[in-house]
Amino acid sequence: MAEAIIIGSERSEAGLPTGMEVLSRGGSALDAVEAAMRRCEDNTADHYVGTAGLPNAQGVVELDASLMIGSGRQFGAVGALKGYPNPISVARAVLEKLPQHSLLVGEGAALFAQECGFTTADLLTEESRELWRKQVADSQEAVEGENTRATDGDARYRQSALELIRRLAPHDGPWGTINIIALDADGEMCVGVSTSGYPYKYPGRVGDSALPGAGNWCDLRAGGAACTGRGELSMRGGTARTIVELLAAGQDPADACRAALADAATLPDDFRAELRALALTPDGRHGGAAGQEGSVYALMTEASTEPEFRPRSVL
Repeated sequence: MAEAIIIGSERSEAGLPTGMEVLSRGGSALDAVEAAMRRCEDNTADHYVGTAGLPNAQGVVELDASLMIGSGRQFGAVGALKGYPNPISVARAVLEKLPQHSLLVGEGAALFAQECGFTTADLLTEESRELWRKQVADSQEAVEGENTRATDGDARYRQSALELIRRLAPHDGPWGTINIIALDADGEMCVGVSTSGYPYKYPGRVGDSALPGAGNWCDLRAGGAACTGRGELSMRGGTARTIVELLAAGQDPADACRAALADAATLPDDFRAELRALALTPDGRHGGAAGQEGSVYALMTEASTEPEFRPRSVL
C-alpha cells in the first residue's frame, strides 16, 4: 500500500486538512481532492477561486476547474462557469456522469450543473467587488497578487484590462489558481485545479486550469503536475504534461518543474507574468518551482497535524 499524501499550491492550506482526513479514512484521491478544493472554493477570504473570486471585465465572476485521475487519465472540466460556487464538483460530475465529454463551458456548463442539482449562488461579494476596483487602479502589485512583485508584463496587462473595462462598461459597483494533488493508500493519484482566472479578463476567457496538458496532467506511470500563474504560457508550453514527461524520464519533481518553466520562459509574451508549477510522483516524492524567491507549497501526510510548507525551486 502507498503512503497517502496531499500537496497543494499557495492558499491550499485552507482545504488540505479536509483532504487528508478523507485519505486517513481510506478514501480515494479523487474524494480527497474534491473535498479539499471545495473548502478552498468556499473560503470567502480567498479572492482567486469560487465564491468571492474576482470578476471579469463586465464585473461577472466566471470559474474554471478540472480533475484528472492518474490510472486512466480520465479528465473532467468546466470553464467560464457562472453562478455555481463549487466548479470542482461540477468538473467531477462531467468526469463521472458525462464520460463522452471532458470539458463543458459557459451556458452549457451551467445547464449541466443545473441538471445535476447543484446549488447556485451570488459569487461576487462586496469585498471582491472592492478589490476589483482597487486592482484596476495604478498599482505596484503583480496581477497575481500576494507576495509577488509586479513585472512589465503585469503593467501592460493592467493597462489593456483598463481599456477593456472602459469599452465593456462594467457594472457599477489578482487572479490566482489553487492546485491540489493527492495520492491515496491504494496508489491512485488525482490532480485538481480551480480558479476564477484573470480578474477583469475578457468575458468567456478560459485559462489553463480547465485544459489537460496545460494546467493539469496526471499519469500514474510517472506522476501528476499542475500550474498556477500566467495560464496562456502554460497552454502554449503544454507545461503540466511536460513536467510529467520529465518525471517519466527520471527527473526529480522540483527539477522537472523548473525545466518546464524554463521552457515556457523562452516563449515571447508581451503580458509575461510569473508561472509556477507543482508535481508529485507515485512513490510520494514532491516538489515545485517558481520564478521568484519566497514561493512555497503545502503538504500533509497521515502523520501531519497541520499543513507543512516547503520552498519551491527558483527558476
